[in-house]
Amino acid sequence: MPEIRPTINIALVILAFFLGLAQFAAAGDKSEIIGELKIPEEGKSQIIITHGGSKVVGRIVEIKDDEIMFESDIGVSAVLIEDIKEIREIKTGGKYWFPNPNQTRLFFSPTGRMLQKGEGYFSDIYIFFPSFSYALTDNVTMGAGFSIFPGVDIDEQLLFFTPKVGIAASDKFSFAMSGFIVRFPKEYDWDNNESMAVGILFGTGTYGTPDKSLSFGLGFGFVDDELGDKPAVMLGGEYRIARRTALVTENWIFPDADHPLISYGVRLFGEMTAIDLAFLNTFDEDMPVIGIPYIDFVWNF
Repeated sequence: MPEIRPTINIALVILAFFLGLAQFAAAGDKSEIIGELKIPEEGKSQIIITHGGSKVVGRIVEIKDDEIMFESDIGVSAVLIEDIKEIREIKTGGKYWFPNPNQTRLFFSPTGRMLQKGEGYFSDIYIFFPSFSYALTDNVTMGAGFSIFPGVDIDEQLLFFTPKVGIAASDKFSFAMSGFIVRFPKEYDWDNNESMAVGILFGTGTYGTPDKSLSFGLGFGFVDDELGDKPAVMLGGEYRIARRTALVTENWIFPDADHPLISYGVRLFGEMTAIDLAFLNTFDEDMPVIGIPYIDFVWNF
């Protein structure tokens, strides 16, 4: 495990503050669902997704204090409002556009959105960097991963941690504080022969829907207990163009760097998985014209 440095302590204090704020803001989940309940117009149906993962297509025919009466192919049944995770309206006979399974991140950077309690995912970037993330609450997610470089001993592999806390300020705007903390084994630091922690602490705001959104972030890099005095700036977005396809971009301006880092690509997904196929480019003279290929895989659980 990496040594806890003063910078990491500061990060934990900040994360704890936003955790308290997030818990306060999360008090009205049920009232938000109640506000979405309505009897649909003619020619439209609804799909209900429960906290247990069940999906039912039909239409609300009656709304009561604690339950709704939902008409589907199997008849009319009562559904407790507290059991409803999400409700969407669709055209009768139309295809259901399942939720974006990777809406909490772009390529490298997280968005302002959070996983819900009990949700998680496994991701793998470039094959050599697998990681897991899990939502402890609707507002707190913890993640960790490691490198699997061939021929490298396990005690010489990289370890990284990705804590994140956030709140949904409105239906279309979410904000999160997160960190990307990497532990380099002492073999990587020839100056003092000690393990070294590096990374970035940043905040990200996301505006829009899970299918069409923009994200803006500021991040401060650090090495052990030394925090950078100038932030990196991130601007990215996602636009869903089909039921299983979205366009994604993530772009960084680093302090004192001659060129920004630009990325662009497609996200192909199903209900539980997503694959990103993209290119990274700085447009300097040593970079290929189209950029360096990027690939990652995500499986939700």
